[in-house]
Amino acid sequence: MSGKSFDNILPSFRSISLEEMDNVRLMNRQDTKFVMTIDQFAGVMEDMIPHYRILEIENERQFSYDSIYFDEEALDLYNAHQRGLTDRYKVRFRKYINSNLAFLEVKHKKKGRTDKQRILVDEIGPELSKEQLNFIAQTGLEPHHLEAVLSNRFNRLTFVSDELNERLTVDFDLSFSQEGRTIELHDIVIAELKQGKLSRNSNFYSLMKKKMIRPLRISKYCIGVVELRGKENVKYNNFKRKILRLKKLIGNNYAA
Repeated sequence: MSGKSFDNILPSFRSISLEEMDNVRLMNRQDTKFVMTIDQFAGVMEDMIPHYRILEIENERQFSYDSIYFDEEALDLYNAHQRGLTDRYKVRFRKYINSNLAFLEVKHKKKGRTDKQRILVDEIGPELSKEQLNFIAQTGLEPHHLEAVLSNRFNRLTFVSDELNERLTVDFDLSFSQEGRTIELHDIVIAELKQGKLSRNSNFYSLMKKKMIRPLRISKYCIGVVELRGKENVKYNNFKRKILRLKKLIGNNYAA
């Protein structure tokens, strides 16, 4: 299943342009994630219409993204997340397919807040240039021997609240690739509420509570590492419960 299940609802949302959305870029923020099926998300969209506008660029409201994640040979960045460290990094190239823009991004999570820094790049690939490594070092991360670990592709909807300083990104049709092997997660939505200051007064948060969908701290990168490398090859103790919850939602809609 893909985003077709909510295609008929999208035109009901008022639109917001990329320029208007600059006021809520939230490069330094607090994130709350929710995982659900596409049908569950489609079931709350109608209640979102009075409270959110949807990003629209050149008459498009669904956008595709390609990412390449980098880590040390020993997966130091992955392991910091697996161990639950409160000070950790992610490094990735991200390409916005529809607009043909690409960035090198470094996300630094510290004490519950996420700080994202990025620079524009010509193209994405498995190698980092000297200038790009210098940029990474300037963010506070020492890039000793970073190498491409996996690729990730997904589609996204982006909503902006009329009432709070928040954005909501909704990712679906996720796939992960490494050395010719691809895993697809069908029928799953990862919704991420991005707020300048954590607020439970968010309309979307209230909808999730009403539907009894609890927040779940989940990383697309870490799930991709576990599934592609195999549970026998990486430590994933702190992810077991999350992966079981994910698989329960997916059911048979899991392809490797």
